[in-house]
Amino acid sequence: MDGLAVMTDPSDARRWWLTGPDSALVSAMNAYLGYLADRNYSPRTVRTYGYGLLAFARWLTTAGLTVDQLRTSDVLDFLAACRQETIKGRPGPNVLDLNGHRRDRLAPASINLRLAAVTGLYEYLAMSDPGRSSPIPKGRPSSWFAQGERSGLLAHTKRRPAPRSRLRVRTPRRLPRALDAVEVTRLLGGLRTRRDLAMAGLMLYCGLRSCEVLALQVADVDIGGRWLTVHGKGGKDRRVPLDGDVAAVLNAYLLTERPDTDAAALFIVAKGPTTGRALTPAGLRTIFRYHRATSGVPAGAPHALRHTFGTALAEAGVDLAVMQALLGHAHVDTTARYIHLAPTHVKAEYDAARSRQRQAP
Repeated sequence: MDGLAVMTDPSDARRWWLTGPDSALVSAMNAYLGYLADRNYSPRTVRTYGYGLLAFARWLTTAGLTVDQLRTSDVLDFLAACRQETIKGRPGPNVLDLNGHRRDRLAPASINLRLAAVTGLYEYLAMSDPGRSSPIPKGRPSSWFAQGERSGLLAHTKRRPAPRSRLRVRTPRRLPRALDAVEVTRLLGGLRTRRDLAMAGLMLYCGLRSCEVLALQVADVDIGGRWLTVHGKGGKDRRVPLDGDVAAVLNAYLLTERPDTDAAALFIVAKGPTTGRALTPAGLRTIFRYHRATSGVPAGAPHALRHTFGTALAEAGVDLAVMQALLGHAHVDTTARYIHLAPTHVKAEYDAARSRQRQAP
């Protein structure tokens, strides 16, 4: 092994660092990770960037380069190496996905996370030393606009063009997968505890992310007033109406199932050696993995429940700004995707237009 690793700072669990035998190699990377933490980036974001820089540091070691020696051609070599890297434990090169891509290679989004970490590193170094040039190739200012930003519905949100790095891999744009009514019924019918049913209800009927569900504390839930205080991504809090049926399930959970504990978290481990502690992301994934298998709904992942909520709002004709507030999106163009994803509404409009065409003389 090369001895390189990512670990938390012993004095501050919110900070992440690279460790390795070559202190000169990781010192600049650790300074950048510390800079991100000082800017109040979430620990998960810092951790993700840390693992991106870990892959970069290992490639530098293999290539016999240092951070200061890197040139643009070397950056492009790193990109090519990421494209060719295989993932241990995945089926071999003879296994392809539905788009014909090998399953044992890094996904474009994973490569872009690494490239974003490297780009940020050299931007930080250039900021620290104005006389230093960055090897990251720069592209033209972004001319991309969300649908409706040039004029019409989203014209008031039009953003100024921003310079973008050319160090990116094209990523396919996939549509969010929403569950149909039969799948929702089967998935919810397989949930045996009020805790699991309440977590699923918060994602399905209130639009919470799984991380937001786990971040809820008992004090954040106003069952009588039917309001939730949600701690969203990037430290952004919002108030979300609480569905009446979900409120009833939450009330029953708090009265009958939640273990007696000093933990402030709303959802608690009920069995095993960690009883009384806050439920972890790994625990939530395990719960839904089990229920997807037992209910026969393989698409019933936590985020699919949130997509189902967003699609239902779009089909009901809810105002775009209201949808953005409920879903906690930082940019309205993210919310606008649901406007074009409501299949029932699209089909109804299409059928109406075809009917008018047939009736025309």
